[in-house]
Amino acid sequence: MAEAVRDAPLLDVRGLVVSLGRGRGRREILHGVDLRVAAGESVGLIGETGSGKSTLARTVLGLHRAARGSVRVAGTEVSSLRGRRLRAFRRTGVVQYVFQDPLRSLDPDLTVGASVGQSLGPGPGRGSGSADRAARADLVAEALRLVGLDPALASRLPGEVSGGQRQRAAIARAMVARPRLLICDEPVSALDAATRVQVLDLLVSLCSEHRIGLLYISHDLGSVAGVTDRLAVLHHGDVVESGTTEQVVRTPHHPYTRLLIGSAPTVDGGGMGRAERAQLRALLSTSSSTSGAAPLGKVVP
Repeated sequence: MAEAVRDAPLLDVRGLVVSLGRGRGRREILHGVDLRVAAGESVGLIGETGSGKSTLARTVLGLHRAARGSVRVAGTEVSSLRGRRLRAFRRTGVVQYVFQDPLRSLDPDLTVGASVGQSLGPGPGRGSGSADRAARADLVAEALRLVGLDPALASRLPGEVSGGQRQRAAIARAMVARPRLLICDEPVSALDAATRVQVLDLLVSLCSEHRIGLLYISHDLGSVAGVTDRLAVLHHGDVVESGTTEQVVRTPHHPYTRLLIGSAPTVDGGGMGRAERAQLRALLSTSSSTSGAAPLGKVVP
C-alpha cells in the first residue's frame, strides 16, 4: 500500500449536512461530516447499514443536495452545481463509481465491451465512423487489460463471465474514463473470498500507480483495514472516529469502533467476548438515544 500523498485533497467534504424525504417524513441523514481523500490515497468509510455511507457517496456525485456544508472534487464545488453544469461535470469522468453487484450494474443485454465503453460517452466525433469505432475499441481493450482481463471478453455478455470477471469489467468501465476519484461501494461483498482479495489488491494497485483517490465504502472492517491508508467510521450520520488505519484499529476510542473491531476476528488479532460486545451495544444504545448529545469519542479528521 502506497504512502498517502499529502497534496491538496481530491475529495474535500466539510461540515456536510444532508436531509432526505419530504414534509414531516424529512430527516437529517448526515450531521456535519468531514472527509478528505488525496491523490494516490485509499480511504475506507466504515459503517452499518443506514449509517449514511451511500448518502454521502451520492452527494459527492451530485445525486443528493447538501442542506449545508461543502463538497469539493478536484477543486470543483459539486454542492453548488445544478442542471447543465452538474451534467457537464459528470461527463468529465473525474469521479467514477463501482457498485456492489456487477451483475446488476452491467446491462445484461450489452456486451462487456459495450458496457465498458459507456463511460466514454458519445462525445464529439465518437462512434460516428470506422476510425472512431476502432479508437473506442482500443480504449476498451486497454481498460480490460489494465484490470487483468483478456480483451476477447469484450464480445461476451455479463452473464457469460464469472463474478470476478464481471467486477473487473465494472472497474474497467470506471477506469476507461481516466478518473481522478474512484468511489467503490461494497465492491467485493458479492464475491468469494479468493476473488475478493484479488479485486481488493487490484483496486489498491490501480489507485497507487495512477494516483487516483480511492473512497472505499463498506460495513466490513476486516476487508477494508488491509487495503486503506486511513479510516473514517460513520455511525448514525456522524464521523465518530478517523485517522490512519493503524491508529483506528490499534487504539479505537469510540464504542462503535471497538464493537466493529471486536466483531471482526481477522482484524488485529481476534474478536472480543460476547459480554464485552453486549456492553458496547448497550453503551451505544444509551448514547444514541440521548437527545442533543455529541457522539462519544468523536475525532475530527
